[in-house]
Amino acid sequence: MTEPARSLTLTANLRPAALDARRGVVRLHSEVFTALGLRPGDPVTLTGRRTTAGIAALAESSASRALLYADDLTLGNLGTRDGGQVTVGPAPAKAARTVTLAGPAEIQAVVSPEMLRLALLGKVVTVGDNVSLLPQDVAPANNVRGLLETARRSLSNTIGYGFTSALVTVTAAEPDSAALVTMDTVVAWRDGQATHEPGTVPSAPQAEAATPSLEGLPGLRNQAHELTELLDLGFHHGEVLSKLGTTVSLGVLVTGPAGSGKSAMVKAVTGIVGADLTILWAPELAAMTNNDAATRLRSAAGKVKSPGVLMVTDVEALAPRNSPGPLATVFRQVISGLLGHGVAVVCTTSHPEAVDPTLRSPGLLEHEIGVPLPDAAMRREQLAVLARGMPLAEDVRLDDVAGRTPGFVAADLSVLIREAGVRAALRQRSTTGSPQVSMDDFEGALEVVRPTSMSESSLDLETLTLDDVGDMAEVKEVLTESVLWPLSYPDAFARLGVQPPRGVLLYGPPGCGKTFLVKAIAGTGKANVLSVKGAELLSKWVGESERAVRELFRRAREAAPTLIFLDEVDALAPVRGQASDGGTTDRVVAALLTELDGVEALRNVVVIGATNRPDLVDPAMLRPGRLERLVYVPPPDADARADILRATVKNVPLAADVDLPRLATELEGFSAADCAALVREAALAAMRESLEASTVTAAHVAAARKRVRPSLDPGQVAWLAGYAASHEAR
Repeated sequence: MTEPARSLTLTANLRPAALDARRGVVRLHSEVFTALGLRPGDPVTLTGRRTTAGIAALAESSASRALLYADDLTLGNLGTRDGGQVTVGPAPAKAARTVTLAGPAEIQAVVSPEMLRLALLGKVVTVGDNVSLLPQDVAPANNVRGLLETARRSLSNTIGYGFTSALVTVTAAEPDSAALVTMDTVVAWRDGQATHEPGTVPSAPQAEAATPSLEGLPGLRNQAHELTELLDLGFHHGEVLSKLGTTVSLGVLVTGPAGSGKSAMVKAVTGIVGADLTILWAPELAAMTNNDAATRLRSAAGKVKSPGVLMVTDVEALAPRNSPGPLATVFRQVISGLLGHGVAVVCTTSHPEAVDPTLRSPGLLEHEIGVPLPDAAMRREQLAVLARGMPLAEDVRLDDVAGRTPGFVAADLSVLIREAGVRAALRQRSTTGSPQVSMDDFEGALEVVRPTSMSESSLDLETLTLDDVGDMAEVKEVLTESVLWPLSYPDAFARLGVQPPRGVLLYGPPGCGKTFLVKAIAGTGKANVLSVKGAELLSKWVGESERAVRELFRRAREAAPTLIFLDEVDALAPVRGQASDGGTTDRVVAALLTELDGVEALRNVVVIGATNRPDLVDPAMLRPGRLERLVYVPPPDADARADILRATVKNVPLAADVDLPRLATELEGFSAADCAALVREAALAAMRESLEASTVTAAHVAAARKRVRPSLDPGQVAWLAGYAASHEAR
């Protein structure tokens, strides 16, 4: 039997779009695995200009035997460009005893060592490497899959989507090369370090680790002042409380959207009152066995001395509402014991509705401090703070950026600023003068950075505005007043003491532009958009449909200002009592009615429904306070068809013999969609004639007329017109 080779020299090949990019994984041909005696998931040493390590995975069957497939981060750690030579060999699997890392100050401030360890779990690191925070989920061990998913979710909640591009640097490790990070590895931050070039390790800290200051947390001053007063009273003014014959409970629950700065605020306040801070990350405890988690919890609590603060982040993982187990009981006991000895317990959560309500009992977390979603003015202030060290060009308008970032929290804005800076650096990397960040860099960043609250939404919006919608002046005016004004000018409604409209129902024949109108409103960028297709929320499982409705509106509140678009709403909210599905649709309608106009306020959220059959929608959905404004979108007349054709051919090169007004008069019975189809078919006719065609002529339009037929049903149009007339009469 042939002995495996000690090493092979291969040519590096960049895999920029790989799903496993930036996870410390390299891809090798199966014959290379055989030659080196490797198995998928084994660690390997990689030597280019410098030596690093990675996890070996199988490349596609069509891959070359002579290539090593790696991402840009691995090639950077090797000091080798795409096409350079890399020596690959098996690495002994040595579990890392300690790993010390350095990273950007904003990452070190919010990512705990426990969370950092989970992000690096299963990776093989070498001193001097730059590593990403993306969990190594390509070849994970079976017992850590849940931990890696927990790490991904918590990093997204803490940093925002920017965690996928954040880099940290390995400054020390034991052993110092090919060290495998395990759950037993002691992972720590090196204070004051910043990410640096691969292969270099700073010899001394560049700056002292800074406790977050309230000046760097705009928008949280009121909440910080409230927490400061409470902790200061409990820690330093006990004699006043004694004279008054009372005590103060220092159990606090801090709620607010993920990435809004809850943990940073607690750290800043702890520094102000001169207390020691101990941090526990609840998802890590929840991932352990009950005995190990209870031991860890009690051990951490035993080390907190007065004046001290025990902060538990993402507490819903430790004490969930639906299934609080033995660990939740231990946690309540720990809280009760600490609060009786002059120690504060501060828990943070992004989902207060998911927290065990018994935690808010007297003697536990009695106080609740809410961190709000920042409005435009607060986002403007946060942007100014985040960009204060950045050279901005004169054309940068932070007011405009703040207005175009609805639903963004502090962490999202930090990612936006960083992305704009990276784009500016790429644009000016060969400039000898002083680089600056321009408005174009922010425009590019706005296209790729999404708010954390919308991370589950993959909705792609077109760059449309209401100006791109032909005709329909009255309809656009109603939608502007009913949808855009409440989202853009909530202060004006508050000043006049009235509630803005909650929702709008668009109805009309198919193809007349209802969905296109919603796309145009969404394209203004004044609100986040959640789109729901007719029966998308329905499920055969009892309770799942109602849960989906609650989750939809919860996400809308978190991302406010938000526009919810319910397409084909007649399938989602039909008249109750007529379905034969065991009551599922009736319960969905009830859930929608409660969310639209229930006890819980629905602020800065507008709902638009669209349907061809308004008579099939449950009447309770159409009363004031819900989808209260019914807007009829009629078939276009000749003038409207001319406007629609002009809007459609805006980017189509027409020959001089194409008379749009005359064509519009000939298209009786055509809907807006039919007009758009006619223009598209005319362009195809020009291409059929010649692929080199540069214009669309009248002959091409005539050929298209023979292929495209009007789709409007005269009977349905007449019925809808009658419905609209009767509604106006009422």
